[in-house]
Amino acid sequence: MKLFDVYPINNINIVKAQGSYVWDDSGVEYLDLYGGHAVISIGHTHPHWVKKIEEQLEKIAFYSNSIKIPLQQELADKLGKLSGKNHYQLFLCNSGAEANENALKLASFSNGRKKIIAFSKAFHGRTSLAVSATDNPSIIAPVNETENVVFLPFNDEEALKEYFKENGNDVCAVLIESIQGVGGIKVASKSFLQLIRELCTEYGSVFIADEVQCGYGRTGKFYALDHAEVKADIYSMAKGMGNGFPIGAISISPEIAPKYFMLGTTFGGNHLACAAAIAVLDVIENENLMQNAEEVGNFLVDEIAKIPQLKNLRGKGLMIGFDVPNELKDLKKNLLYKHKIFTGEAKPNVIRLLPSLALTKNEAVKFLEALKEEVAFLVSQNENISAAINA
Repeated sequence: MKLFDVYPINNINIVKAQGSYVWDDSGVEYLDLYGGHAVISIGHTHPHWVKKIEEQLEKIAFYSNSIKIPLQQELADKLGKLSGKNHYQLFLCNSGAEANENALKLASFSNGRKKIIAFSKAFHGRTSLAVSATDNPSIIAPVNETENVVFLPFNDEEALKEYFKENGNDVCAVLIESIQGVGGIKVASKSFLQLIRELCTEYGSVFIADEVQCGYGRTGKFYALDHAEVKADIYSMAKGMGNGFPIGAISISPEIAPKYFMLGTTFGGNHLACAAAIAVLDVIENENLMQNAEEVGNFLVDEIAKIPQLKNLRGKGLMIGFDVPNELKDLKKNLLYKHKIFTGEAKPNVIRLLPSLALTKNEAVKFLEALKEEVAFLVSQNENISAAINA
């Protein structure tokens, strides 16, 4: 049987990982500044995380949500404490797309409405309603098409106010990434996020913060929305939650009441997933990783800003993006194959940095040295080509 060919992949087979480094099957070491799409939050194979999973595996790996699973409450307590949302409620699932599906469904249950506001360049997942709220027509199948989602310009306060003025009583929810990941590390302004909160409160709409990629301490605060000093009604999360173990969740305002069977999942909140997620929160708290993300992220931003060829530097903490001009289009590829450093990208010509929150300053320096060297090489190469053409 052939694998269904939907992923353009690098011809690299990673067989070992530790901290911010991975190794291929030939023993070549790579610095990981991408973390597998922002999944690796506390570093690859962190010993506490490994121990927690191994200990749980020796006891029980899975049973359904038809029985008590005390690990779920332990996870909820730790998450509530670290996020500052002790009074919220937790529903556990398996992925970011599933978290957003449940968030949107719950919003509609809560106010009986259908219309969802999403934003240009948004990415919320690849399933059903989550993909319908994703601004990428090429991944929306005909069966996913719906008139219930409207896309407004990102960071456009006047457009948002005008839409609510005309349609506010029909708006079920506003769904937004405080920092867009796939969309190219686009940062929502503080005033825009505050306006969403004001309008949702005024019109009885649900404010959903998609924190799947930008949350879980990545920006130096637990949720990226926290920088705007407002609260969402529902927070969705997943990627950094399990450090590579599949788990997702929504954190739900106490104003939204549950009832039996309104949401459900087979694998969500299983024993092994909870053990992995508890270990992640232990490490984030005990090793001060949110503070580290802010400090190392600020250092990276300050140093990248000194490279004049790289434009529109943006982000918070260890969620950083910058534009790469066409003459440096091979930068990401060369960082990987020449300097053995993984980075991410977004179209067109954006490099994304989404490393472990435990990235050290020395590891950041190693990346910066390679970045400066490669930019200088590509600039020189282009100057030589131009000189030859004009000769």
